Amino acid sequence: MFKTARDIALLVALSLVSAALADRGGNGNTGAKRSDPTPMMVNDLNGNGLPNWGDTVTFDVSTTASYPALQLACYQNGALVFAQSAGFFPTYAGSKNFTLQDDRWSGGAADCTATLYTTSSNGKQTTLATESFHVNG
Repeated sequence: MFKTARDIALLVALSLVSAALADRGGNGNTGAKRSDPTPMMVNDLNGNGLPNWGDTVTFDVSTTASYPALQLACYQNGALVFAQSAGFFPTYAGSKNFTLQDDRWSGGAADCTATLYTTSSNGKQTTLATESFHVNG
């Protein structure tokens, strides 16, 4: 989990991409407040404050949509090297942390996109927001 008070401070204070609140309409969630999914460091292995391969991030998510989830997908030269999803609602039992590595991603830089979405009872997925960011190698 957290190794030092500095890691906790990074989690609380370091926002790599500014979050903006906005109204979202026309998707069955009319008037639902949401924020762009903002990556925040959980474990910064080299301490540079930027996402690097092997670091762990989570996301600053705020929405009134029911059962929001976030999918993170990362690509190297157009090839998918990382994909993970997590629920961002109070009763979600899994981890909301994303460790930036995978069997398909053995190192190097990648471009990632976080997609915040919700799924209706009939299975229709609605994208609430997306945020792209670069991961250094």
